[in-house]
Amino acid sequence: QDQLVESGGGSVPAGGSLRLSCAASGATYQYAVMAWFREVPGKEREGIAHIYTDGGTAYYSDSVRGRFTISQDNGKNTVSLQMNSLKPEDTAMYYCAADQDGSSMINILSVARYKYWGQGTQVTVSS
Repeated sequence: QDQLVESGGGSVPAGGSLRLSCAASGATYQYAVMAWFREVPGKEREGIAHIYTDGGTAYYSDSVRGRFTISQDNGKNTVSLQMNSLKPEDTAMYYCAADQDGSSMINILSVARYKYWGQGTQVTVSS
């Protein structure tokens, strides 16, 4: 059974940096796309960074473009999110997501695009 495990969350002051990691286990295939989402209580889960594992093409939401970088790590089915110039509004629970279907027509920023999810890691940015 596929399992995604996030790590690297924590508390930082505004302007600081954090690096989140996501490791997958249980999958016998390479995920076609992996992503990071975040969620604040009372709001919809927001897709912020996504990467196609075959080629490394990445996409970002407007809210994080230029500050966050998604990358594949050395191991298969592992991905990181480098977060720089953090702002208080970046405070959220961050989730890793993945899917093996690289040809889905569902918007890559949509929650519905991903079959597998981690449990989340909290990021808190103080002002």
